Amino acid sequence: MFLISGRVQGVGYRAFAQKQALQLGITGHAKNLPNGDVEVLATGTDSAMDALRGYLHQGPAFSDVRQIREHEAAPASYDSFFVK
Repeated sequence: MFLISGRVQGVGYRAFAQKQALQLGITGHAKNLPNGDVEVLATGTDSAMDALRGYLHQGPAFSDVRQIREHEAAPASYDSFFVK
């Protein structure tokens, strides 16, 4: 699981994460958190996850990613990647 902080809400960050994840064959979700962060729960191959990590650091044009924290999460099974 990735927790992304900075200017990441109201700038299309979740849709950006979804687009990148779907292109990489990653499943999971992205959702806004009450504290202003975005949570990305993702499952994929090691190489796809590495690529996603890079995209999450970049973010969409109007975002300002300040920090990404990674945490282990319980395994989850998704059919796709969606925005909550």
